[in-house]
Amino acid sequence: MKKNVGSLLALYPTPVTVIGAMNGGKPTWTLVAHVGIIGHDRVLVSLAAPHFINRCIKETKKLSINLVDEAMLPKADYAGSVSGAKADKSAVFEYDLGEAGTPIIRESPLTMECRVVDIYNTPGFESFICAIDNTYVDEMNLNEKGKVDYGALKPVLFEFPTYQYLRTGKVIGRCLSFKKPLEK
Repeated sequence: MKKNVGSLLALYPTPVTVIGAMNGGKPTWTLVAHVGIIGHDRVLVSLAAPHFINRCIKETKKLSINLVDEAMLPKADYAGSVSGAKADKSAVFEYDLGEAGTPIIRESPLTMECRVVDIYNTPGFESFICAIDNTYVDEMNLNEKGKVDYGALKPVLFEFPTYQYLRTGKVIGRCLSFKKPLEK
């Protein structure tokens, strides 16, 4: 029998990302695991309202979503542990400007350049609804058909409320391949 554990946010693990935005002529970064898909052409990035980067995103109406792999995790964790209001985080990552003008972390295996199309406010949070303008992927993380191979990319996952980082696991089957319910 299942036990009711209350109103618990339990849609974890989620991918670890570093959000980038331009702060004047320099980038600023923050660690975010509250990202989501809200359609085939829209994503959501949810940030606590007091975050320094929120102002930068609202001014430019642009952000980058940089997936984190294990190699870049220490820098990504640092980016989430200090405020851009108190520290200049522009040099934490080497970056390039993407075609849409957002900072793209060179060592990130996959980066999406996004344009903010709406902001949804909830108590204490600002959720940026974004259209994806461009997606950049290291070629070694593409399969023979030119599609992203997440097995090769190996994004780091985040689990809340324990605040733990996880490795991605093995493939256990293909979606829509089971054809009939499992028998008991």
